[in-house]
Amino acid sequence: MDVKIEQSWKDRLAEEFEKSYFMQLTDFVKDEYLKGTVYPPGSLIFNAFNHCPFDRVKVVLLGQDPYHEPGQAHGLCFSVQEDTRFPPSLINIFKEIQSDLGTPVPKSGDLTRWADQGVLLLNATLTVRAHQAGSHQNKGWETFTDAVIKCLATQREHLVYILWGAYAQRKGAMIDTTRNLALQSPHPSPLSASRGFFGNKHFRKANEYLEKTGQEPIVW
Repeated sequence: MDVKIEQSWKDRLAEEFEKSYFMQLTDFVKDEYLKGTVYPPGSLIFNAFNHCPFDRVKVVLLGQDPYHEPGQAHGLCFSVQEDTRFPPSLINIFKEIQSDLGTPVPKSGDLTRWADQGVLLLNATLTVRAHQAGSHQNKGWETFTDAVIKCLATQREHLVYILWGAYAQRKGAMIDTTRNLALQSPHPSPLSASRGFFGNKHFRKANEYLEKTGQEPIVW
């Protein structure tokens, strides 16, 4: 199957694209786009990969589901398109960066600037029906994104995995923490941010690890 995804990922995930679950997933997703509004736009489904080639990944930030309202999702977890109001979780992420690193809250919630520095902003599910959170879960995307994490876990080392909330932590269970850094805390959503997300200093810790392993830190 010819999947429109950045070449280094295409090469490593080629076998995945030929599996029956992925073909069924593709049929489901195509049908959903034909029947109604689905986010992100079709050309941006693999945006996280296109901005962050396999060999340039330094940090993996795991999300769960794309945003499901207009103008938000563009294929990067927690990120919103330019000139879009910040969702609550993103507001809390920026608050933690400001507290941790002294960096002022940016005017844009578009995190492409992180992706271009080597942060793989990976949602577990890559598409969603408009206004219906979780509507594309358990259709095959989770199997695909598990394969992505396994690919990184077996072929790369000295990566930082940022796992916020129980869902991301379960998904990151296969990570070898002797060869990588796994940072875990509650999710930045307003429901849980005050239970340990605020003050986790993950952005500082990520950069310290990158520098310790001879890599350029991320400008958060």
